Amino acid sequence: MMEFTAQQIAEILNGTVDGNPNVKVNNFSKIEEGTPHSLTFLANPKYEPYIYHTEAGIILVNKDFIPSTPLKNTLVRVPNPYAALAVLLEMTEKQKKTKEGIDPAAFIHPSAHTGQGCYVGTFACIAENARIGDNCKIYPFAYVGDNVVIGNNCILYPHVTLYEGSRIGNNCILHAGCVIGSDGFGFAPEGEQYKKIPQLGNTILEDNVEIGANTTVDRAVMGATIVRQGAKLDNLVQIAHNVEVGEHTVIAAQVGISGSVKIGKHCRFGGQSGMAGHITIGNHVGIGAQSGIIGNIEEGRTVLGSPAIEAKSFMRSSVIFKRLPDMYRMVEELQREMEQLKKELNK
Repeated sequence: MMEFTAQQIAEILNGTVDGNPNVKVNNFSKIEEGTPHSLTFLANPKYEPYIYHTEAGIILVNKDFIPSTPLKNTLVRVPNPYAALAVLLEMTEKQKKTKEGIDPAAFIHPSAHTGQGCYVGTFACIAENARIGDNCKIYPFAYVGDNVVIGNNCILYPHVTLYEGSRIGNNCILHAGCVIGSDGFGFAPEGEQYKKIPQLGNTILEDNVEIGANTTVDRAVMGATIVRQGAKLDNLVQIAHNVEVGEHTVIAAQVGISGSVKIGKHCRFGGQSGMAGHITIGNHVGIGAQSGIIGNIEEGRTVLGSPAIEAKSFMRSSVIFKRLPDMYRMVEELQREMEQLKKELNK
């Protein structure tokens, strides 16, 4: 990070300074590890106690934040501290030296096309009839298969694999080891064995999609598996054949989506949640970590548990779960008392 004053940062973020506008910072820090020359932020209220002890020179806070005791630090007040931090981090990222040119050890098939300003790293392979847009970065050992199409300004980190016919939009980021277009899990029982069903479709990632490390998005049996624009998939996510992930949906690590699931826009999936096949998830649905989804979920609902139920119902039930052993003992005791009463009445 270059050196900036609080006033300069406030101007970049359309914020206001509360404190010394001339204090300077040159790096970032977590709030509990702040130093006089670092910038940090407070977005989650549970971290507020740290703000009264941190040494950070500048702290991004919500414009309505009111400290319970006076602070020695300079505050930059913004509508959304986390989003403001993202702006500064992006500025810093752009200052890094970028990779350029085609490495002599890369392989590009004569029929393939790479656009202007591309970087292709050592031992990357671009196969027959592949089409890569402008300003893309293909890092070492990445594989771009036959007839793959990649838009502009995309990044493929090391060991990314794009199977034949995959379609990647503009401004996509694919992290190390992710696999796009692998065969869907399709097998038909034949006696005591399983016969493989050819997966003849493809995989489409629309614009501004980001795929985490070692995540897989399988190709369709027929048609396409589609990840719509703006969707973000974490590491170690499994997207099965013929799935459709809606626009701006976010999916945390270790989620598994079974075949032919349709997911709406702006959904949020907690880690390790799983979907049964051939179901529909509406728009703006929230799914808690480790939830098991076995049926359709209507728009706007938030669910937890396995099988998943409404989040508020699950929270109320979870309180009872802990009391079940005591409740069981009480029921047994009541049964004994009832049996004793019956005996007394029958005398």
